[in-house]
Amino acid sequence: MKISETTGQVDLSEKGLNQGQVISLDRRLFMKFNAFSGQIDEKEIIKKCSEINGAIYRDINDPNGIGLLILSEDPAEFIKINQEVLSLPPFSDLEHKHEFDMLGRTYSIGYENDLEEVLINKPKNKIKDPNFKWCVWYPLRREKKFYVLPADKQKKILGEHGNLAKRYGYAGLAVDIRLACHGLDKQDNDFVIGLLGPDLHPLSAVVQEMRQTEQTAHYLESLGPFFIGLKIWENIS
Repeated sequence: MKISETTGQVDLSEKGLNQGQVISLDRRLFMKFNAFSGQIDEKEIIKKCSEINGAIYRDINDPNGIGLLILSEDPAEFIKINQEVLSLPPFSDLEHKHEFDMLGRTYSIGYENDLEEVLINKPKNKIKDPNFKWCVWYPLRREKKFYVLPADKQKKILGEHGNLAKRYGYAGLAVDIRLACHGLDKQDNDFVIGLLGPDLHPLSAVVQEMRQTEQTAHYLESLGPFFIGLKIWENIS
């Protein structure tokens, strides 16, 4: 539990580090992903989503499938969209593929020097980037024994994935969005991952290379299911 040194109260704000000083920001971006299948009129779907902050993807594995990603700092917005958009035609005429339901929130690790950029702006910019048209979205669940490892050991293990993401990112091949979903996922997953890029093959290569890391080999309980899609629309503000 995080306790504020000044107030003695629980402090759930995100933390960073700027010029040696701890900084904090009590904001984060929630993302909700749902997939649908049926006789889809893409123009009608896009029209219905015109006021939504998010993106729509064609499902590579379902000729009649789409994925809808919604972004909001206020999770109550998702309830409103459920009632005013997803419960009405054309969405109510489609099959809701619940196996792809994902909900998560951005988070800081503790060393970031610009929390608003990391928590809000950067994830939005990745999704709206016209070059990042391909996506792979999936949940993951860690083995519970990971959480009782010494902090230094956890940091070393997580560093493998961080270095991998940097290599692909610097090369312009893939970027990732990492969302915490503790207590937000009906399958008890820990994180939602979005891999985005201009081509699909590098996204597959990222997952393949992750198999060789200590975290994936020894401390992951499950990965997936994987939604693979091609972006056809986005409205990010």
